[in-house]
Amino acid sequence: MAAPTIAVVILNWNGKQLLERFLPGTIKNTPPGVEIIVADNASKDNSLETLKEKFPAVRTIALDKNYGFAGGYNRALQQVEADYYVLLNSDMEVTEEWIEPCIRLLESNAGVAACQPKVRSLNTPGYFEYAGAAGGFVDHMGFPFCRGRIFFTIEKDNGQYDDPREIFWATGASMFIRATTFHEAGGFDERFFAHMEEIDLCWRLQNLGYRIMACPPSVVLHLGGGSLPASSPQKTYLNFRNSLWMLAKNVPGWYFYRRIVVRLALDGIAAAKFLLQGQFRDCWAVMKAHMTFVRSFRMMRKESRRLPEALPPMLYRKSIVIDYFLRGKKNFSDLRLKASRANK
Repeated sequence: MAAPTIAVVILNWNGKQLLERFLPGTIKNTPPGVEIIVADNASKDNSLETLKEKFPAVRTIALDKNYGFAGGYNRALQQVEADYYVLLNSDMEVTEEWIEPCIRLLESNAGVAACQPKVRSLNTPGYFEYAGAAGGFVDHMGFPFCRGRIFFTIEKDNGQYDDPREIFWATGASMFIRATTFHEAGGFDERFFAHMEEIDLCWRLQNLGYRIMACPPSVVLHLGGGSLPASSPQKTYLNFRNSLWMLAKNVPGWYFYRRIVVRLALDGIAAAKFLLQGQFRDCWAVMKAHMTFVRSFRMMRKESRRLPEALPPMLYRKSIVIDYFLRGKKNFSDLRLKASRANK
């Protein structure tokens, strides 16, 4: 049997300095025969010129404008022929043998569509990184969290989450995904532009019957904040809007309508908190997200008509907001989640 073909695809937008810093390590630690590609979202910082001069062996895909994370990857991956795509942030430092464990997991489990490595923080050695940690989950209100990160609590990596297990979503910062299933699911939803698009994709993959896994033997280190700063009204808007869109698209009617009123109320509390803290632009971002959601509500709900009646097994049926802020459950190990299904 021929070895699978693999392509590492890095989406870049004005990340010249990040490419200069992290691309050499990616090249060094990526096995021979694995293609490395940089897809550029019409950068204005001479990124393409730098790639041509300093990294001539790296293939480049030049897009005509900034399509965001979702649209950029969709367009780039249409031009990539491989059995497996590895989506990698430009601010990611990879370790030795980071590719092999994830590919072995996918090759040995036909029902697994995607997986992710364990993601540690580059700036805080020994701790998990916010974007993905040891595998992502989402609660029934659409709030995401991870093994190793719940809201503002980021755990130290003491090996407590070193077991490969089923998760709800794999981080887009370092996602290994079968090319066939990526396209079968329709790729990323380009309306999201950035943020939450990988959770939406993983939800749709589960609705199709596939599973998502964490693969801790593979380790990467994430700098974080490469595209939008941690405190950004635009990021606030995208996160709140996209989370609501994700629920409207992927949750069956009987369940959706029982939850959406509570979810909107929780968002209102978040907006009020922003207001009291003097973060007026973030408060407005939440309100703007709600207005966009209301305008697009009917369009999004049309996409839920053919959903399976059962919710994905890895969906957290409780409220992570209540667990964290009222019940004091700060670590992932404090939660009671459904066990990973047996490998198929």
